[in-house]
Amino acid sequence: MRRGAAAAVAALSAAALLSACGYGSKADDKADDKANTAATAAGTGSASGAKLSADSVKIGYFANLTHGTPLVGLQEGIFQKELGATQIKTQVFNAGPAEIEALNAGSIDIGWIGPSPAINGYTKSDGKSLRIIGGSASGGVKLVVNPDKVASLDDLKGKKIATPQLGNTQDVALLNYLAGKGFKVDAASGAGDVSVVRTDNKVTPDAYRQGSIDGAWVPEPTASKLVTLGAKVLLDEKDVWPDKKFVITNIIVSQKFLKEHPDVVEAVLRGSVNANAFIKANPDKAKADANEAIKKDAGNALEPAVLDPAWAGIEFLDDPLAGTLQSEADHAVTAGLLKKPNLNGIYDLTLLNKVLAAKSLPAVADAGLGTK
Repeated sequence: MRRGAAAAVAALSAAALLSACGYGSKADDKADDKANTAATAAGTGSASGAKLSADSVKIGYFANLTHGTPLVGLQEGIFQKELGATQIKTQVFNAGPAEIEALNAGSIDIGWIGPSPAINGYTKSDGKSLRIIGGSASGGVKLVVNPDKVASLDDLKGKKIATPQLGNTQDVALLNYLAGKGFKVDAASGAGDVSVVRTDNKVTPDAYRQGSIDGAWVPEPTASKLVTLGAKVLLDEKDVWPDKKFVITNIIVSQKFLKEHPDVVEAVLRGSVNANAFIKANPDKAKADANEAIKKDAGNALEPAVLDPAWAGIEFLDDPLAGTLQSEADHAVTAGLLKKPNLNGIYDLTLLNKVLAAKSLPAVADAGLGTK
């Protein structure tokens, strides 16, 4: 029976871990269909200057604050400036599985995506589909609770805490945290000393309002949305990580595209580094850009009470924080949600470090998981 249960968990988690860790990222047929058939696929501005080795580059991302680098960089024309006459085509996704499928099918060349789908995309292809070529964002995940029911971390026993999906990045983080505090929870069902309730981020606020959950371990802007409903922040996930940093968004590329068009990939990475620099130098303008892009791509902008604290909780950076990717994978293995993955070769930071060196910025490390 135990072996059967373990097999069931593995089967469930293989699909669940493919989901991206951002807002509205739960994988389902409708989300995948929407991402693949109704996502935008138009150029992001007029291209001028010299054309690189490809006529165009197809870029995927989420209409999500943790994907602020592409949101701002595209909105400001930063990427197009670096690409010259090579045209940008964009595709907006709702779910990690759809973005990985699009990368594998050649529908996109480069994408911004969470750590869990990057890990799964790499391992399921036996290391042949993608490389992580840069970082984008850290943080932006919080444990928020009903203050009338939970006054401290010791009060979590017997409570219902939501995560976005079985086996996704936040689900693994909560399970790992609870285990470290001595709480026992069955990873597959979520039952135990603390009830882990898998709830789509889009409906988590309603679940909280109706009292069916007592809190949630969720990314922004869901966490800040819950705060506007009366919840309080009990724990910021960055506080449990060394140096208060952990990967929430990476940049991936098709290995085929990387091999055939390294100049284009390098240009996109220059755009990413420049976009992150713009965000740091112009935080208010960047925040407005991101919100405008979200309104354009997702249909609704975020209200200031949600946007302001959510944006403040995310750090945009070029370092992929490779050591934390390995830790996140290890946590999933410990929770019984993932077989130990072989991540050797998942990173190729050669072009990123070339870009950083040209700007007299320090190189970033691959934690021993780079290409040989």
